[in-house]
Parts: sequence; structure tokens; C-alpha cells
Amino acid sequence: MNYAIIFTTSQMSVTPESAADWMAPFLATMPDIDIAGEATWLAKSHAAEIIVADNTEIDIAKLRNTANEMHIDVNIVPTQNRRKRLLIADMDSTIITSESLDDLARMAGLDDQIAQITKESMAGNIDFDESIDARVAILAGKPATLFNQLLDDMTLTAGAISLVKTMRANGAYCYLISGGFDFATAHIRDICGFHDDHANHMNISSGLIEGTVRKPILNRSAKAHYLAQYCATHHLTMADAATIGDGANDLEMLQAASFGVAFQGKPILRKHIKLQLNHTDLTGLLYLQGYARHEFVS
Repeated sequence: MNYAIIFTTSQMSVTPESAADWMAPFLATMPDIDIAGEATWLAKSHAAEIIVADNTEIDIAKLRNTANEMHIDVNIVPTQNRRKRLLIADMDSTIITSESLDDLARMAGLDDQIAQITKESMAGNIDFDESIDARVAILAGKPATLFNQLLDDMTLTAGAISLVKTMRANGAYCYLISGGFDFATAHIRDICGFHDDHANHMNISSGLIEGTVRKPILNRSAKAHYLAQYCATHHLTMADAATIGDGANDLEMLQAASFGVAFQGKPILRKHIKLQLNHTDLTGLLYLQGYARHEFVS
């Protein structure tokens, strides 16, 4: 089986003459690899790949050590079944740039109380169900009008719309699955073009946040469940799915798919997930699938 070694970044300021020139410092550390094709640009100075016949001689950790110093991501994927037919994406700190519950707390003047709980939860140090109950309880009595303010302030991660629309244009089903809240995922779903969304529901009474969450809570197991459900619905296998997320709550989902990607992942993901995007925006997931920039839909 052939493999693609993909180098990507959103931070390059120097344009090399060729993809081979860009890759040269990295390939020099792997003199014994069996190269099966020429280095090619997917997007000049931002993404390039080279096909190899075997990946057994590739030390990905060594490659990443070199690449990280240059703010470049390096990943290896099989060329077989490379373009995925299902996308399951996390929302907070993945499709959008921040944690929506933290932003809501900041608007309510409660950020100091909630942000630390979020940090510990995303690192996997606190049970997610307990953390979300604790954080929402702190918001009890605050006006639900904060939701509208939050939606106005949300910022998409660069490449989010291109990722979803390009995959949809090529026949993929795309879903937004979040441990956040449905008022936010519905908004982001429509902006990006996801087929559907699933998230938690914060209970509201008389225009005020009650401080409780509808049960059952959508947690890491639920994310993996939706991945399996949509594979079954669309008669796909896990090999047909791409998943992407940033925190401990995404770990089970990322491990279940053969193409799970840690996006600016917390340490627990960088430890356990092979595919990583730390220096590339969300278009990096398109490059990993072999899409060139001219194929993007925006």
C-alpha cells in the first residue's frame, strides 16, 4: 500500500521554489524511504505531499520535531480510500475559535469561576458530565438574552466553511457534534452548511437560565455513538469517516474513526491521536484527504 506524507501550514511567509525544495530538510532525515512519486504542491507554500511505497521507515516523531520548529505539520495517511464520505466535527475550539460556555460565562461576569473547570475538563482531569453540570449551575438566574450576544460574538476557525462545503460538494455527509449547546450549534450548522447538529440543551424558564442541563448529557461516548449511527445510516464504515476535535471529550470519537484528527489538540490528544494539525487551519483536513487548493469550495 502507498502512503502520502503531507506537510501543511497556515503560517508560512517564505515561498520555496518547489515542493521538493520545501520538503528537502525533512526528507534528508529519511534517506531509506521508498519514494513512489515526485513531491507536489497542494497549495503553494502551504501544503505539499509526496507518495511513498512503505511507511515502516518513517519516524513521525522525529519528523514532527523538525517540522514543529518551522511551524509545519507533518502527517502520514494511506492513499487508499483517502477522500472521506462522512465528517463528524466538534464545535468549540475546533469549528469555532473559542469555548462557547466560557464565552457565555465571560459575558455574565462569571468567567473566573467557569474557565478553570473547562480547562480541567478538556484536559481529561474532570468527568465531563460533572463539569458541565457544575459550570451551568453557576449561570443560574442569568438572562437568556446572553445567548444572542454570544452568537453575535462567535468567530469561525479559518477554513471551517471551506472544509464543510468542499466535502459536501464531493458527496460527504457532514455533522456538527458538540458537548456545547444546541442554540450555538444550530447557528454554526447553518453558517457552515453541516447537514445536522447535535448538542446539549440548557434549560430556560421565564427568560432566565435555570442552571440545569437536559439529560442525558452529550459527552465523549455520545460523540462516538453519533459517529457509529451516521455510519450505519449512510451505509458507511469507520474507514469512510473523518473526525476532528481538540479535547479529551473528543478522544473516543477520534479513536473510533480511522481518520481521527486532533486539531490544536490538548496534550491527551497529542499523546493518543496520530493525525494532528497544530500549525494549520481547518483546510488541513482537506489537504490530508488529498484535496488541492483549487478544488476548495468557499
